[in-house]
Amino acid sequence: MKILVTGAKGQLGQEISRQMDADQQLILTDIDNLDITNQDKVRSVFQEVKPQAVIHCAAYTNVDGAEQDFDGAYKVNVIGSQNLASQCLEHHARMVYISTDYVFDGQGTRPYREFDPTNPLSVYGKTKLYGENIIREILGRHYIVRTSWLYGDGHNFVRTMLRLAKEKKQLRVVSDQIGSPTNSKDLVWAIRQLLLTDAYGVYHGSGNGACSWYEFAVKIFAFAGVNIAVEPITTGEYLLPATRPAYSVMENYMLKMAQGDPFRLWEEALEDYLCDLNS
Repeated sequence: MKILVTGAKGQLGQEISRQMDADQQLILTDIDNLDITNQDKVRSVFQEVKPQAVIHCAAYTNVDGAEQDFDGAYKVNVIGSQNLASQCLEHHARMVYISTDYVFDGQGTRPYREFDPTNPLSVYGKTKLYGENIIREILGRHYIVRTSWLYGDGHNFVRTMLRLAKEKKQLRVVSDQIGSPTNSKDLVWAIRQLLLTDAYGVYHGSGNGACSWYEFAVKIFAFAGVNIAVEPITTGEYLLPATRPAYSVMENYMLKMAQGDPFRLWEEALEDYLCDLNS
């Protein structure tokens, strides 16, 4: 299968390039060679490479920056996704769209399933949901995969904590936002399996189990053998421009129904990641 990957330099894109089978022909693109907001450029690339599938990782992911840049976030997350979906329809290609737990408002008391109501609180969450909706409208052959607290090869919470531990004697980490850390390895495995099926629709793809950012940080340092004091604080003590959902744990319900859940417990996946990081 010939697969076009957007956002190939990001942590998920890099993991895709490492994990995909030898019989998959990957066309790796990023902003330097494919501006997804440019309709003519997208059309030209599709005409040239004629992909059978697209894994759409490219996104405007600056959650706080988006609060002051709605147009920029909308252009990438909605218009860019629309351009790709339109070309997928024209070229009979299927599409994987990577979305987010931030499409939910965090007021739930149990893990969100794929068919639970959405209600994003931030510009980032809203534009990612608009991207989902426009893909649904244009393209029947879609897999919308919502993930959360992703880490891999690139800028992420795990690496930030390890870096800060070298610079500071004590860290303060939010303890009242609950979610599910996700190893990019597990997410790519799920994407690979979905692409082998015609089971189109919306999926949740995140690590199993749940924790707060504070608990996540404590576990990172425990597995890494780093001795540092970590103080739990509330969201109110760490004010940021964008509102985050207080509880954004997702259940991989549709994956379980379609093919089985490939995601490990978040602690197990984190320990594996840190072992790889140190090897």
